[in-house]
Amino acid sequence: MIDIRRFSDLGAFQNDWLDAHYHFSFSHYYDPARMSHGKLRVWNDDTIKPGTGFPPHGHRDMEIITYVRSGAITHKDSMGNEGRTLAGDVQVMSAGRGIQHSEWNAETEDTTIFQIWIEPREIGGTPNWGAKAFPKADRSGSWSILASGEGDDGALPIRQDAKVLGATLRTGESLDYEVKAGRYGYFALATGSVELNGQILKARDGAAITGAETITLTALEDTEIVFVDTI
Repeated sequence: MIDIRRFSDLGAFQNDWLDAHYHFSFSHYYDPARMSHGKLRVWNDDTIKPGTGFPPHGHRDMEIITYVRSGAITHKDSMGNEGRTLAGDVQVMSAGRGIQHSEWNAETEDTTIFQIWIEPREIGGTPNWGAKAFPKADRSGSWSILASGEGDDGALPIRQDAKVLGATLRTGESLDYEVKAGRYGYFALATGSVELNGQILKARDGAAITGAETITLTALEDTEIVFVDTI
């Protein structure tokens, strides 16, 4: 089963520095049909204005993956970690038993991100943070594993039986993905547009895949995809 979620139908919040769109129930947006998808709990599409961001705040017992779509995000946390993650790259924070952090757009342009939360396999544990560059050329026409709980080479570690993948497609290229029985898939387009089972998805649209399903994405223009596969 494939449930397409149009960007225009997502939950939304806006203030003077943040324009947020929610693929799942989050904050003041509540939809009982969109609480989670397997262990995937949050997929937020955020635009953060220059010189602004999320002030220090706490998290616990969540794997938080940030995919930077444009601009850059600057991270600082109570464990002493600091870093600046650029467009196309990824940061992962395992909140563990508790961590305070801030995320800031220190750039002179808007920063856009997908922020993805996945429930961990166990609660507690020592918090951790890491970031890594993932050149888009390395995932041209194929899937690249950006974060994984399975020890995949080159991927940032997360504490769940899950993977976060990325791919870029040139116009006319196609790419398959098999969601196996008992697992859940979810993807969103960072840029571009694709055809999936005769339907057209545009930038920032998402789709939830449930049950054994092999999908084929055909790019109608140059496209950038982020995909989560989880239990």
